Amino acid sequence: MLAEIGNPDHHYPIIHIGGTNGKGSVAVMVAQALRATGRAVGVYTSPHLVDVTERVVVNETPVSQDAFATWTTRLRPAIERADASFFEASTVIALAHFAASGVDVAVVEVGLGGRLDSTNVVSPVISVVTSIGIDHAEYLGGTLAEIAGEKAAIAKPGVPFVVGESDRAIGRVLYDRAAELGAEAILVPSEDRYAGSLRLAGSHQQRNAAVARAVLEGLPPDLCVSEEAMTIGFARAWLPGRYERRGRWILDVAHNTSAVAVLAETIRASNPARPVHVLLGVLRDKALMAMAETLTRVADRVWLTLPPTAPVHRALSEPPAGLPPGVVFEPDFERALRSFQIGAETLVVTGSFHTVGDVMTRLPGFQPFG
Repeated sequence: MLAEIGNPDHHYPIIHIGGTNGKGSVAVMVAQALRATGRAVGVYTSPHLVDVTERVVVNETPVSQDAFATWTTRLRPAIERADASFFEASTVIALAHFAASGVDVAVVEVGLGGRLDSTNVVSPVISVVTSIGIDHAEYLGGTLAEIAGEKAAIAKPGVPFVVGESDRAIGRVLYDRAAELGAEAILVPSEDRYAGSLRLAGSHQQRNAAVARAVLEGLPPDLCVSEEAMTIGFARAWLPGRYERRGRWILDVAHNTSAVAVLAETIRASNPARPVHVLLGVLRDKALMAMAETLTRVADRVWLTLPPTAPVHRALSEPPAGLPPGVVFEPDFERALRSFQIGAETLVVTGSFHTVGDVMTRLPGFQPFG
């Protein structure tokens, strides 16, 4: 499809970002640091919270619905000839929109995995894998090493490849796989932390900032970013749904066990007003019990529910058995949303992008980028 429309992705340098968790945060930090140098920057991320246009952003502005519709109409023949999936089509739309917008550089986030991901058609100036955790095991493998091998396959011959994973053993798998592919692997030290101030909340964002710094320092000379631009960019970088606090609400898109563990630690460290109630909406291919149990350690009560925008084939099909104490299963989303607010001082919404997005659409003033 890209070749058919003139390879729009060849008109600007691309930074390619993969990993289990932290992709979005690293992407926005890198993008904001580049923006602080005066460059026009495109950012492609997924999934979206409320509207598909959130995925395609130029200079902090999502593509308009009209423009997205125009691109869809224009590219529809190519999409249909290729029998493209939604993600394949949206990737082409993003890359075409960036070229049409005249971006100086684009930050492209991997959708799922790496080796077979649609975004792996790009020829980046640098690639990075932020972290490795168990997720999408049915596609990527059931061990961290297998998943690392799939994600490291975005490495390209002769192109710098940043290893963001802090676990030394898994980091070595990434390093070795990148070397096999001919990439110039760069290790981010496991103890490395960024010393500057961040808008994104949580101690884990310090690690993400260190990874983002390694990416920026590995860019070619014509894309160099000063220390001052990094400081400014990292202080501005923000994404909806990443431990986002709005009054007594905390929104976090943690959707696997490692991300939920980080969320729980961030809740513990921030010590929000109690009682703390959690609305947890997960997909059935996730480690539901482990995620719920982790949250019971920092919450006074947890409501498990079904986000209405979740794909039918991935939604919970029956009530889970053996839920941990303190967890209530309420499949009706509207009822769960009302119930979990009663008597709470702090309201945490988590479990998936679907869950956070579905809450945003139901509460006044809650919109992405708002």
